[in-house]
Amino acid sequence: MRKSRGAALVALGLGVALATVGCAGNSGSTGKSSNGKVTLTLWENATDGDGAAYWKSAAEAFHKAHPNVTVKLQAIQNEDFDGKLQTALNSNSAPDIFMQRGGGKMQAMIDAGYLQPIELDDATKTAAGAALASDTVDGKVYAVPTDTQPEGIYYSQDLFKQAGITTTPTSMDELNADVAKLKAAGITPIAVGAKDAWPAAHWYYNFALRECSQDTINKVTKSLKFTDECWTKAGDDVADLLKTDPFQKGFLTTPGQTGAGSSAGLLANHKAAMELMGNWEPGVVGGLTPNKKPLPDLGWFPFPSVSGGKGDPSALMAGGGGYSLSKNAPKEATEFLEFLLTPEQQKAYATAFQSIPVNKDAQSVVTQPYNVSSLQAFNKAAYTVNFLDTQYGQNVGNALNTAVVNLLAGKGTAADIPKDTNAAAAKG
Repeated sequence: MRKSRGAALVALGLGVALATVGCAGNSGSTGKSSNGKVTLTLWENATDGDGAAYWKSAAEAFHKAHPNVTVKLQAIQNEDFDGKLQTALNSNSAPDIFMQRGGGKMQAMIDAGYLQPIELDDATKTAAGAALASDTVDGKVYAVPTDTQPEGIYYSQDLFKQAGITTTPTSMDELNADVAKLKAAGITPIAVGAKDAWPAAHWYYNFALRECSQDTINKVTKSLKFTDECWTKAGDDVADLLKTDPFQKGFLTTPGQTGAGSSAGLLANHKAAMELMGNWEPGVVGGLTPNKKPLPDLGWFPFPSVSGGKGDPSALMAGGGGYSLSKNAPKEATEFLEFLLTPEQQKAYATAFQSIPVNKDAQSVVTQPYNVSSLQAFNKAAYTVNFLDTQYGQNVGNALNTAVVNLLAGKGTAADIPKDTNAAAAKG
């Protein structure tokens, strides 16, 4: 999950306290006090807008139903989250509840003994459905998902029409043709925030999803050996895309989600026609439009197919994770996670983040065209794969992201991407 917002949260009422972002090192579990009161610390990354308002409302509602429990929220900027969390985990001052990326990052936390297995009631297991599988390791649940996260290409329907594009592309040949049409109309085709590395690397992830078989991707999760030729082919695909000059000027120094000049901001302000991103994108874009409201002409389509790829063309990149419990979290933390998956809270969460709830009893709120499209694609997907920098762990993921940016900057080749990730994996 990479939902991001801009400013700090406001203070809560009804006894729900907020911690400031600067207090990251002092937010460990408080457990039960002598008077029976319980304070739960929760770290998330919605720092402004509807997402921040949702967490405030959820904390207040839980406090109202459980007067002895206060939820102490701490909002941390997305790009700072992993580093602050790792520091807190290492120093045994972790929050009780925190946003979980899943994949190899979650596995590393399990191996280090940082996480508490979560014993969910049957109703919550049913509500989580198939999404719970990616958060289950050796039969134990280590995170509770709050939404499904199919990734794809978000686009401006108005700019597509302006360029004479009447249907969304299903293949890379069609996407390249649309890039040419947009450029001919004086429109920047694709925005990318390469300054933050991971937004640019997502292009490589999706090309790898198309070039590599599911079996190859899954085996690398355990072996961390990028030896199949598909990994280099995915880099070749990125290089071929770059030759069409699809990105905005200065894309290497453009951030992903911060400000109107970010890649998300370019889409939000009709300065670019497309951006490849996960399903947090509508909420981020909505916070960057001139009126701070959702982009009315926002659309979505799945990543196009590539010729000769070994991956299923219906497969989707889709984030896992959700929210985990640190090892010392009290039982009330589990109750709060179960509360988040109730239909009422799932509807509120999906509305606030413009996302797709995992609880099918709440999916009636999915009415935005872009979410309807992504939900349909998600339901038809042969399989999903977690974001590769998460799937393969932080060290390998960082090396992967850096190698992709080097390729885009002309400082590396397609073959350097698997080479550099192999080297990072060998170092451990």
